Formats: sequence, C-alpha cells, structure tokens
Amino acid sequence: MRKPFWWFWVFARTQKGFLVMGTGFLMLGVALVSIINHYYFDLTFISIEYGIILALSGVSLTFYGFVKGSRGMIDLASSLSSVNIYDYLRRDVEKRRGPRIVVIGGGTGLSVLLKGLKNYTNHLTAIVTVMDDGGSSGRIREMGILPPGDIRRCLVAMARTENLMDRVFQHRFAEGEGIQGHNLGNLLIAALTDITGDFVKAIAEVSKVLAVQGQVLPATPQLVVLGATMTDGTVVMGETSITGAGKRIKEVFLDPPECRAVPEAIEAIHEADAVVLGPGSLFTSIIPNLLVPEIGEALRTTRALRIFVVNIMTQPGETTGFTATDHLDALSRHLGPGHIDFVVVNDTPVDKERESRYRLEDAEPVKFDQRELADRGVKCVRAPLLGTEDVAWHDSEALARTVMRIIYERKGLNWLE
Repeated sequence: MRKPFWWFWVFARTQKGFLVMGTGFLMLGVALVSIINHYYFDLTFISIEYGIILALSGVSLTFYGFVKGSRGMIDLASSLSSVNIYDYLRRDVEKRRGPRIVVIGGGTGLSVLLKGLKNYTNHLTAIVTVMDDGGSSGRIREMGILPPGDIRRCLVAMARTENLMDRVFQHRFAEGEGIQGHNLGNLLIAALTDITGDFVKAIAEVSKVLAVQGQVLPATPQLVVLGATMTDGTVVMGETSITGAGKRIKEVFLDPPECRAVPEAIEAIHEADAVVLGPGSLFTSIIPNLLVPEIGEALRTTRALRIFVVNIMTQPGETTGFTATDHLDALSRHLGPGHIDFVVVNDTPVDKERESRYRLEDAEPVKFDQRELADRGVKCVRAPLLGTEDVAWHDSEALARTVMRIIYERKGLNWLE
C-alpha cells in the first residue's frame, strides 16, 4: 500500500458514514438542480414539493453521514496518537490477514498476552476460566451468575483503545454499603446477564461498548466448583481454599465433571492456527478449562499448533518449587501426554530486588530444565520475556512477538516484526 492511497484506506474504515454523506450530497444536488430549473428555466423534473422534501432529506443524510464519518476519523486519530498513519493503516491490513489464535487461561497472565497479541491479529478468541469464588466475582457468583472478574480483564485487554471507558470498567468501589469491593465492570456484566438471561450475550454486548478485537468466551456457561486432591490425599473444594491450603496439589477436578462447553469455543479451537495455554495460575486458571470435556477433546484433536507459556515465577500454594518440566507434566496429567508442541520459557534473569521480594512470599524464578523438557518430546523456545514492571510478569509485546514468530515459522513463512 502506497502513501497516495492513504485516504482510500481511511474512507474504507469509515465507509458507512461517508457513503451516507455521499448519498445525502447526491439527493441535495438533484433537489437543488430541480428547484433552480423550476424557477429560472421553467423546467420541472419533479414537483417543487418533492424537491423540497428531497433537499431536506439530503441535508439530513449529509449531516448524519458527516457525524458518523467524523467519529470514525476521530477514533482512528485517537488510536494513532504519535504513530504514522501510513504505518498504522498498513498494520491494520496485516491484522485483518493475521492468524486465528485461541488463548486459554485466566487471571492477569492471560490479559497480559492478549494485550500484546491484539496488535498483530484481529482473529483472537480468549477462552477464560470461570471458577473464581473470591472477592467481587465470588459475591456475584452467589447470585447465580458466573464470576466475571477474569472475563472483565480480558475484555479490557482486547479493547481497541485504552480510553476513559476502559478505566471506568476497571473501577473498584472503595466504600459504599453493598458495593464496597465490587468492580464496576463486574457489576455491568452481572446486570446485562440478568437482563439478557445469558452470560455469553452479556459479554458480547460489553464487547461492543469496548470495541473488543476478537471474542471473549467462558470455558463453560454452567456454574461449576473447582476441587483439588492434594498429595497427602485430602480433598479441598473452591479456588480460594485450594490456593490457601498450603499443601502440594496432585490434581484438580470440576464438580460437576460433565459440564458443557460454549459451542463457539469448540469451533474456535478447531479453526485456529494456534492455541496458546497460559501464562497464568497453572492449577486454578489454565488447567480448569481443559477439564471441560469438550474443550479437552478439542485440544487433543485440533490441527492447530499448541503452545504452552511457562510462568516466570513459581506461585505459592500452587507451583512451589516447580521447574518448567513440572509445569508441563502437571498439564499433561490432566490433558494427556503428547498434546503440546511448543513450550515457551523466559531466559531473562530476574533482578535481585524483585527476586528478593518474591522469595519473601515463598516464590522463585521457574528453573528451565532443558534436557528434561526435550525428553518430553516438545520443542523449547527461549526468549527475553521479562517485563520492566515492579512485578515479575511477562512483557506483553515480547511474548506476543514470540508467539507470532513460532506460528509463522511453523508455516514456513518469514514474519517481519
């Protein structure tokens, strides 16, 4: 695409508004010509009454189209910020042609990855765990509505622009009887669920408000409880109780076990070019999605590339002392062996300051045991993925670029960042 064609692409993005405006101009022109001919040349194409009606309609359509088209231009400009418009539009075309990627997980880790991937493809599907039973989400769960917390984070991460609406959606009330501790986005999703009678429809409506790129889906539309069997044989029910038990987890399960999946999620997995698991809490955010029978089966049979992103740090109450191979083995015990193609690990050392803070909470950097991973028959991809925040999280852009590179190289294509 060359620079002389910039405005063609701008008009393409706001085509509805400008098409209406063009129609209004045409109607106004016909009306004016008719009126002028009637008064000055005594020629009548249409009656003067219809000419006036046509003129008024043309003015109205022109104004409406101008407003709609201008809003589209303003949205585009606000997205551009200091970015060159040519580069932005070129990338927009590339995103429309981007691969179909399904990301499975929950919590902060999933939203970090989605925030990066949305810059490279419009074809994103987030399949999100809905087993949370603490905080605002837990209180909403008591109302018979699926916990929306992780869903909300993914919606904001996949929004086209980060604007005031996003900040409003993330706002948490610090005080107020009945709403203290609640998140406004959670309440909005709960209200829309109550109005529409469908959690998935509620998510779709919120997606329109936030201009979400792709789709966000719950792993199951049913209320289920996450349970865990510990290595000492005890059984703990509820996500919050599992992480707070202070015991090593052997396996997790769902109650009821035969919960159904959202059909769109299964379709997305089968049509995907790649399915990415993680990053996120291994036993409470990633694996629970795989325990939904239809999702687990779809992952085992899909032709998509299956990529597992290992966390940078271990997590107290879940993966204390785990190596990268321990993470993969736990995943394989629940999904079945041989269903992961690539494992992505961070190779940037965690600085001493951050590491010391994490060690106070009994967490440490996940050890990369390359030989053991190779023995599992997976391909390992090491990359500098550590972010610069105070917390030891993945850098969203670096992680997204790594995932995109894996997908394109597997297809035998060169990916230009």
